Amino acid sequence: MYKDKRIVALIPARGGSKGLPRKNVLPLNGKPLIAWTIEQAKASVHIDRVIVSTDDEEIASVARAHGADVPFLRPKELASDTAKAMDVILHALSWLEENRDRYDVFVLLQPTSPLRTTEDIDNALTLLFSKDARAIVSVCETEHHPYWSNVLPADGSLDGFLRPDIMNKNRQELPTFYRLNGAINAAYCDHLRTGKTFFGKGAYAFVMPGERSVDIDTRIDFQLAELLIGKKPSSQPCQRT
Repeated sequence: MYKDKRIVALIPARGGSKGLPRKNVLPLNGKPLIAWTIEQAKASVHIDRVIVSTDDEEIASVARAHGADVPFLRPKELASDTAKAMDVILHALSWLEENRDRYDVFVLLQPTSPLRTTEDIDNALTLLFSKDARAIVSVCETEHHPYWSNVLPADGSLDGFLRPDIMNKNRQELPTFYRLNGAINAAYCDHLRTGKTFFGKGAYAFVMPGERSVDIDTRIDFQLAELLIGKKPSSQPCQRT
């Protein structure tokens, strides 16, 4: 609980991941991938309950073994390739309401972001209240500046590929761009129920360093996380906006 608000964290982990099969239970530096996020959430001084939403019995068993609650198995229709994350969130909120376990703030923690820290989670929640925000979404600086990107025509012509005003400019001369990193999404539950989004009026960014922003979707992502997770935590503090 924080500021007299009850806070629940949801870790979504379906069994049918395609880019890296069974990734949620693959061992990452000695423990299942999902365990990293469970342990971070359970160590939070603000989060009251940590729930895993899954359709998979093995994932459920691993999650329970590492201290998470798995009070229900997600319906199969919410575990397909086309299922929307917001539908999974609303399903969990409805289940909690039906079981008379109401919360004020909801935190979504993807298990594919194992390099975030408990401090990141708590700082994001602190920002939610200090900003008097309705939602907080984590971001990091883009690795490749979007001004250097464009679509290509069928013939591959580069005519007009770059904007004239950025020709011959160094990256340092361009504005800083940020991307969603998928590590932390937090919002008041009523904001999610009515708007069905973490964005909109009252939403703010929580800026994280790139080295804690790896989002695992492929084997290469997994290997990068293995490399980075063995290093000491970055001394670079989390930035707030």
